Amino acid sequence: MTTSLPAYSLQNPFPWYDALRAQSPVTRDPQSGMWMVFGYDDVQRTLSDWKAFSSQRGRPRGEDAQNALSASLISTDPPRHRQLRSLVEQAFTPRQVRALEPRIAELVDDLLSAVQGTGRMDFIRDFAYPLPVIVIAEILGIPASDRDAFKRWSDAVVTGDPSGSREMGAYFARLIEQRRAEPGDDLISGLIAAQLDGEHLDTQELLGFCILLLVAGNETTTNLLANTLLCWQDAPDAYDRVRADRALLPGTIEESLRFRSPVQSMFRVAAQDVELGGQLIPEGSPVLAWIGAANRDPAQFPDADTFDPARTPNRHLAFGNGIHFCLGAPLARLEASVALGAVLDRLPNLRVADTPLEPIPSQIVYGVKSLPVTFG
Repeated sequence: MTTSLPAYSLQNPFPWYDALRAQSPVTRDPQSGMWMVFGYDDVQRTLSDWKAFSSQRGRPRGEDAQNALSASLISTDPPRHRQLRSLVEQAFTPRQVRALEPRIAELVDDLLSAVQGTGRMDFIRDFAYPLPVIVIAEILGIPASDRDAFKRWSDAVVTGDPSGSREMGAYFARLIEQRRAEPGDDLISGLIAAQLDGEHLDTQELLGFCILLLVAGNETTTNLLANTLLCWQDAPDAYDRVRADRALLPGTIEESLRFRSPVQSMFRVAAQDVELGGQLIPEGSPVLAWIGAANRDPAQFPDADTFDPARTPNRHLAFGNGIHFCLGAPLARLEASVALGAVLDRLPNLRVADTPLEPIPSQIVYGVKSLPVTFG
């Protein structure tokens, strides 16, 4: 590298992305041995070319959330990936997602009614976290009394805390056994009953599904909602525009996904020697595709550091690309549309409180731990 780099910051990694994208868009970190990819075209290829960049991570055993994720959709390649995805896609068809809208609207109304009139709230604790957790918990058939532990467990998975990860894995293992004995009208029961080529999913695969759906359904949507408020704080004119013209809300959500992507990076392994960005990545090398950097690439997005709710086209990579494109993207978009529309209607003069914000301690998930706001 010819010049010094700005320091990496969890709260504001974007200057670091800009510097690496300009100087070394495909580079090997000498400390970790990880190859890192920063430009839009190279990140898109890394995410979509599964023959060159594998998601396969083997089959570790045990009731640990991280181990179970190794048997899930995000950690498999075709043909197994296609088989597993076809099972769970049946619960996320466009028709079934649209059918959830009345329930989402009811939950949004309940959560906002609880704080309306107070003039202040923690937007994450009181709204952005409980909404997607309740939705995905109801899809999975998880008892309401068990939801309180999910935030701690989900945070443990994204930050690598082994104790919470073990607790989460053990919980779902018990729940799966309960559903084997007493099936219900829920996704877990449906996955237990489903067959692939005449074989049922094993416990590890079922665990992987449960944990992936809960963590992804929670973290992505929670941070999409909270990050949109931070985007409005950065660009108050964009907030005023969408308040005046609700036709800008879909574009606002897409621009929030680009500008402050809830998932900043995705891991792959080079399945063969691969040339990328003028570099030869040897077979077996770990590769980190920086989605957050790709979504700020000025070669793809003019005025990339400007939050523009009317941006078009907006081919961001916030939900991934190719066969691993996020299965829950339509649900996340629906939840964000219903939730943010109600926030605009019912929380006038919404402002992020003037207080230090603590970032989530993860290079994968991007957001803050809490978000105090005032309104009304």
